[in-house]
Amino acid sequence: MSDRTLRQHRVADFRLECGVVLPEVVQAYHLDGELNAARDNLVLPFHSLTGNADAVEGWWKGVFGPGLAIDTDRYAVLCPNLLGSCYGTTGLPKGPGAPKVTPRDQVRLVRRLVDDLGAKQVALATGGSLGGMVALEWAASFPTLTRSVVCFAAPAAHTAHAIGLNQVQRRAIEIGGDQGLELARMAAMLTYRTPAELQMRFGRDVADDGRYQIQSYLTHQGEKLRARLDAGTYLALIDAMDAHDVGEGRGGAAAALRSFRGRLIGVGIPGDLLYPPEEVRAWTMAAGGEYAEIHSIHGHDAFLLEPARVGEILRIALGEPAEAETGIALAGGIAG
Repeated sequence: MSDRTLRQHRVADFRLECGVVLPEVVQAYHLDGELNAARDNLVLPFHSLTGNADAVEGWWKGVFGPGLAIDTDRYAVLCPNLLGSCYGTTGLPKGPGAPKVTPRDQVRLVRRLVDDLGAKQVALATGGSLGGMVALEWAASFPTLTRSVVCFAAPAAHTAHAIGLNQVQRRAIEIGGDQGLELARMAAMLTYRTPAELQMRFGRDVADDGRYQIQSYLTHQGEKLRARLDAGTYLALIDAMDAHDVGEGRGGAAAALRSFRGRLIGVGIPGDLLYPPEEVRAWTMAAGGEYAEIHSIHGHDAFLLEPARVGEILRIALGEPAEAETGIALAGGIAG
């Protein structure tokens, strides 16, 4: 978690899709860079499941900043902490019987912030995994507001496989509380990385305590998450992921996304066990968007661990000249 000072945006009487009205929501965010005179240079990165409001110096460090792919001397980077998370955003009850939050709720709250900041247009909205789902929902909910949307490793609707994996994690938490959260994280980590990477890093090596290195690694990952994230947040956000269906009530995903007037890019990652690249390619092509891939041994987490490739795709989305050595290529046509 960054030690930079969070900003706060207060919203009264925020109605969720489920009908529950939250009397006051405080949304935390960071804003790096400044809005230009036309107020059309805003960039919105949305965080993933356990991320926070600091993309610039945190989870996407190396992508944003002076002279980087998203130059904060030219763009204003607004990173909100999504509703349901615990990194500064408050107002959603947690625990048994708590109201469910959806990606549509999350984007409506961010839109209130964007409007109150006085932005007239968003140059780019982007994110990976949960953040990619939110970016897709942003495109469909506000089809004329944003010039480019880039979604990394995210489906148009949460699949039965992904919902099933979340149910395993949910039950671990329901049964084991905070210790269950550790177990949920360990199970999730096995979907975020590839078997090839784990074999290369750990193989059958044994640690000093007699355990296999992979066992020590997973245990450490579970303990580390428990120290920084509460179980209620984890449950709220995996519920939001399960609720994700950009085409619901809109005639399907293709119709929902073809309404978007900007440039839409879906990015798949070969080896992604959670959201395979063919799922990303399918919705991208159906929506008339463009498709790219990040080739990496890391699998799903490549959108976090390959900042140079992420940055190059975002540069392309903004119309900046490409750097040939990254090998990024787009396929398909622009919707609309």
